[in-house]
Amino acid sequence: MTTRDPSAATPAPDPGATAHAEAQAVLAHHLHRQHALGLLYALLAYGSWGVFPVYFKALAGVSAVEVLAHRVTWAFPMLAALVLRERHGRDIVRALTTTRTLLTLLATTALIAVNWLVYIYSVATGRILESSLGYFINPMVNVALGVVLLRERLSWPKRIAVALAAAGVLWLTLRVGSLPWISLTLAFSFGMYGLLRKLVPVGALVGLTIETMLLFPFAVAWLAWAESSGRAVFLQRGRLTDLLLLLAGPLTAIPLLWFTGAARRLPLSTLGFLQYIAPSLQFLLAVFVYGEPLHGARLVAFGLIWAALAVFAFATLRESRGQPPENR
Repeated sequence: MTTRDPSAATPAPDPGATAHAEAQAVLAHHLHRQHALGLLYALLAYGSWGVFPVYFKALAGVSAVEVLAHRVTWAFPMLAALVLRERHGRDIVRALTTTRTLLTLLATTALIAVNWLVYIYSVATGRILESSLGYFINPMVNVALGVVLLRERLSWPKRIAVALAAAGVLWLTLRVGSLPWISLTLAFSFGMYGLLRKLVPVGALVGLTIETMLLFPFAVAWLAWAESSGRAVFLQRGRLTDLLLLLAGPLTAIPLLWFTGAARRLPLSTLGFLQYIAPSLQFLLAVFVYGEPLHGARLVAFGLIWAALAVFAFATLRESRGQPPENR
């Protein structure tokens, strides 16, 4: 009877396979941490944008134009410093010396200025519900702009979503007796802004820096005129108001950095779902903190638009999983 060598029964572990498994585990751990960090950044960005009404409400005694001028004036130096720290100076020069890119950024500058001004005005005048409505319908506006301007084709669920959103706006218009111009201006200005920004080869930080740089001379000139004519509030209403106006710069730049960090780490489909955090928080603030009336016409309009978002989210999720859409 032969005895079997115990050492021969169990093969020696392959060092290469072990190293590969360890490397895979390290990579998986790294990706998990990056995904978690991306979620944190997204929650911080969209959460801060969602509670922006608290900040602008505190400046309700300041004209929307002056708040916008301070936002640009204090945001530009901070963004420029961040661009230099991240070594994006060449990207700035390249964008400014490329005619097509510069012309497109001039258009996005005008659009973001209109968007910021109307949003500040809506909060100051107690119309936060209208602004939240605008950002709720913004995804459907993006889809509609893609169809009209880029000849994109839509699946049937997304067509239904756009129709429901349009029905919500039409219902509100007929019941209230006037177009919800704040909602539509915010939705279309930001929709066109996003569309044009996709056409230029610049990142979020570089693009916003150039936009604030282009607005900077006008903002400083307006503030100088307001100061000389006695219309400026800065340095006239007390330290708290002055501090709030100075904070306009970091409050503009920091959420953008959080959003950029999230965009680098999360799929676009995830960001698409998380973007509804901001208008949802605005809606809750408007109704439960600032007491804006949610009468029947508004409730029906929001119901139709929330139904549109549900259909839109379902269609987006299905398409992101690679399932073919229904008949186009």
